[in-house]
Amino acid sequence: MANRADVVIVGGGVMGCAVAYYLAKEGLNPVVIEKSDIGGEASGSNGGGVRQSARNLKEMPLALESIRLYGQLHEELEMDVEYVRRGNLRLCTTEEDLVAMRKSVENQRTTGLELEMLDRPQVLELNPHVGENVLGASYCPTDGHANPFLVTYGFFLKAKRLGARFHTHEAVTDIKLKKGKVTRVITDRQVIDTDLVVNAAGVGGRKIANLVGLDYPMKPVFSEALITEPYPALFPQMIGHARGLFYGRQTVHGPFFWGGFVGTENFIYRDGKPLFNFIGPAVSRMVLEYFPILKNVQVIRMWSGLIDQMSDGIPILGFTGEVPGFVFCVGFSGHGFGLAPAIGRLISALIMDCRVSLPINDFCYSRFSKGGDHVCTCQGNATCTIDTAICPNKREWLKSI
Repeated sequence: MANRADVVIVGGGVMGCAVAYYLAKEGLNPVVIEKSDIGGEASGSNGGGVRQSARNLKEMPLALESIRLYGQLHEELEMDVEYVRRGNLRLCTTEEDLVAMRKSVENQRTTGLELEMLDRPQVLELNPHVGENVLGASYCPTDGHANPFLVTYGFFLKAKRLGARFHTHEAVTDIKLKKGKVTRVITDRQVIDTDLVVNAAGVGGRKIANLVGLDYPMKPVFSEALITEPYPALFPQMIGHARGLFYGRQTVHGPFFWGGFVGTENFIYRDGKPLFNFIGPAVSRMVLEYFPILKNVQVIRMWSGLIDQMSDGIPILGFTGEVPGFVFCVGFSGHGFGLAPAIGRLISALIMDCRVSLPINDFCYSRFSKGGDHVCTCQGNATCTIDTAICPNKREWLKSI
């Protein structure tokens, strides 16, 4: 006999757990299916950046809202997620970097973001440990960082407490449709009847979409990161490079986290695992050029992971008219962690009310099939396809047909 669920969420990373929490908070009993561990993929291996700066401008409303929510997340989840809001420095080392960064800062400020360009003396006032090669930086004082494990587990534990059910080490093998609509999810352990599936499977999301006949332009991008031994507090800012070569932070407990790219990532891994271990050392050498004070700090662990990189660099969110009942929450291209609270609330609101408070037209699946003139199907009541009486707009729509 099949089980029944209001919503089945595929993926137990920070997005899946956030969606589960906000739905459970509204009284639903979502089921989360995760093929490995909670936070076992990108959500547990990212840099923990909570930033607005250096984003695609289309994401800015989501980022601004997420920063607000992060400020109260420790109360919301009833646990310390090690959130630090002490700014983000993106370092420039060439005149070309400075020119490009000034233009970027000017564009980002049009969205209302508090962001400024600093020269070298001003950078040194904030962070006296940068190397001599740093000529300037952009600075966003309201950016910050948090512990990705704690944020993910915070959403997981609170959702579970509210009635959400989680199944780990379980894979979705099929999604059944009836008259084109979602009706059932089949895993390697059980069958679940449902009217709604949220695809929050990260780098595995494309395979989940394929199960219902959909596809989108995403490819996995290999990445490595490292953590050091604890060190006395040096600086609280999130650090980034003007050209995205590396990023990092000092955690609240003292160790430094660093990650980065050397340009050969697509050629040196298989099945998400590195074939050669030189990216970590290369990132370490790069970091030492910018922070020579760290030359005697020991690296204690390195790890690798995959980023779900979209062709246009922004996620897919919301319903799709092609398959009623299928909801996208994928394609965050390596910078989704900082958006998690806002995304969780947005997807929950979309499911509960068929309405969202932030614009999501640019993130709809239909942008790939209908181009720039697409109309976001999430704005139409007919795309709310839950048979149960969750969505008030759905009830009104049903009366009219």
